[in-house]
Amino acid sequence: MVDAVTTTGAAARTDAGRTAMATNFETFLTLLTAQLKNQDPLSPVDSNEFTSQLTQMSGVEQQLLTNDLLTSLLEAQQAGGLSGAANYIGKDTTAAWSAMKLDGGQANWSYELATDAATADLQVLDSAGRVVWSGPAPNRTEGTHDFVWDGKTTAGGQLPDGGVYTLKVTAKTGADETVTSQTLVRGRITGVELYNGEPYLTVGNSILPLSSVIALQERATPTPSGGTA
Repeated sequence: MVDAVTTTGAAARTDAGRTAMATNFETFLTLLTAQLKNQDPLSPVDSNEFTSQLTQMSGVEQQLLTNDLLTSLLEAQQAGGLSGAANYIGKDTTAAWSAMKLDGGQANWSYELATDAATADLQVLDSAGRVVWSGPAPNRTEGTHDFVWDGKTTAGGQLPDGGVYTLKVTAKTGADETVTSQTLVRGRITGVELYNGEPYLTVGNSILPLSSVIALQERATPTPSGGTA
């Protein structure tokens, strides 16, 4: 996940700067008043110095106002990203993504092969990158195929729910050449969330970035009994 400027951090820095500026400005005015009261009438303080100091204080205030504007623009941009992503809720999606949470003793992926393969193997990896299960792909023909993992290791042990796992596909032709493949997550979008300014979609047991989506379509509306589509 890419780090991004957040409105919370920007607002905190702006508030701190405004508090410091107010304190410094009050101190400046106190010192200015005292200096004017106690200056030597025969050798008054150079007015250009006062003008310079006032200009500096005005510049700081202007910078804080600019920061307020930038913070407002950032908040509007993030809100727009979330509201825009909310339009995807209820649609069916296909995303080039491999992270999936094991829930109810299963995790569901899809995998795509660019051409028919002579051999195709699947590996399920845990969050540390260790292979916990491996086996032949259920289908080696060109196209997109579904795969359901039952949460069991290659040795047969059952892994607990809650862990996040990824699927890896390795496919070869009869000439031992690599077949282009990718892991996919397919399903209905049920929610959206904002992480560091980037919208993420909830699809089944996976939370994936909007940028990983490669296809969207309207969810089919059930045909009423006795009616026509």
